[in-house]
Amino acid sequence: MKPRLTVIAVLLAAALTALVLPAGAAAAPAPLPVPHDFYGGIGAEAADPGGSLPGTNDWSCRPTAAHPRPVVLVHGLLANRQTNWTTYAPLLHNEGYCVYALTWGTLPGLSWPLSAMGGLAPMEDGAAQLSGFVDQVLAATGAERVDIVSHSTGTLMPDYYVKFLGGAAKVDKYVALTPLWRGNRAFFTVEILDMVRRLGLTDLQKQTFGRVCASCLEMAAGSEFIEKINEGGGPYAPGVTYTNIATRYDELVSPYTSGLVPGPGVTNVVVQDACPTDFSEHAAMGASPVAAGYVLNALDPDHPRPVPCTTVAPFTGTPVG
Repeated sequence: MKPRLTVIAVLLAAALTALVLPAGAAAAPAPLPVPHDFYGGIGAEAADPGGSLPGTNDWSCRPTAAHPRPVVLVHGLLANRQTNWTTYAPLLHNEGYCVYALTWGTLPGLSWPLSAMGGLAPMEDGAAQLSGFVDQVLAATGAERVDIVSHSTGTLMPDYYVKFLGGAAKVDKYVALTPLWRGNRAFFTVEILDMVRRLGLTDLQKQTFGRVCASCLEMAAGSEFIEKINEGGGPYAPGVTYTNIATRYDELVSPYTSGLVPGPGVTNVVVQDACPTDFSEHAAMGASPVAAGYVLNALDPDHPRPVPCTTVAPFTGTPVG
């Protein structure tokens, strides 16, 4: 009797499923795994140079009423659209967003892996690349505006697009992980910049080191680029909602408060204020589940959720314990 009952139960379940699901409907795809390891994307880049992470750059994706704006991921220095977003690509995809990521600022004429290192070219050039990419995303999805999630140098570059290339009309939410609106003072960058100016070596610096990493010169506090970004009293463009998410342990953005510039409608967050056991430094902020909680709330402020607090390892962003 028991085997017969089991068969009958299975048949009934199948019949009920057929009644509930329309003909030809498929079960919802399983969510993508979300690794909290900032360097996990390096393997993906090595396996598929120039490719895209699962969950990103699906040009057939159509935004939903719940998430009407596509999310564009903008990487930082020496990274690309795979290596920077091993956490956020699947996380945002699983949340129901159409997710897109570009690689900007690579240097021409190099072979892999050097050719995969982005964020090196002048940020003005990167902003022009971003402009074309956003237009491509809007055309493909039919959306009116995008949201930006950015990290490190990638927090600065899009602001040039927003403020000076017409991006303010196409960007709604601008979420910046480890931003540096006032520029960077780490590694004696300001002192070196001042010495070069005093010695009249600015042009030589641009023609030598600047050919290897133009953005490195531009992100230094007091540079022409930083002064340009802060024209008009600050870095923010009217009509765009900014959220800045920083860590006290940032070893590359110094001081870490460089990106915590107040402004109308601007939200500034230091992850340790609510979660002192998050030991994320600069890189780990791209994978920290604590930072990710703030990002999700910034993208969807009408449906806030509790931000998790756990012990997070530096350098990787991996939860401990």
